[in-house]
Amino acid sequence: MKSKNIFTTIATFMILLFTTYNSEAQSSKQAVEPNSKSKVEVIQFHSEHRCMTCNKIEELSRETLKDYPGMPFSLVNVDLDKNEKKAEQFEATGTALFLYSPQTGKKRDLTDFAFMNASNKEKFIAGLKKEIESFQKS
Repeated sequence: MKSKNIFTTIATFMILLFTTYNSEAQSSKQAVEPNSKSKVEVIQFHSEHRCMTCNKIEELSRETLKDYPGMPFSLVNVDLDKNEKKAEQFEATGTALFLYSPQTGKKRDLTDFAFMNASNKEKFIAGLKKEIESFQKS
């Protein structure tokens, strides 16, 4: 019984270690630079330690944006001092997903949508596309 508990503890530790390493690697990726001609940007905020759902939201957002070449995607760590002003602008303290128009300053909070649909790839992608289309028209 003790060996099973030790195995479980080691497995849990390895998963946490991998998740933390993976989130740091993902966070270090360069965000797509905003295109001054782009009407819409997608911004995902996150904290230093990211959960599986947060990572899934990023993955599905990036996949959705493959159908919108040139649409910027930014991944912003709210725990870094350099991102404090941007996080305050969006009132983001952890994981959050926004559509943003740099031309008008208009923003749409999609955080609830993202968390509710992150486990359903098709629903997430279809919903995000619908939100982007709606936001572009407004």
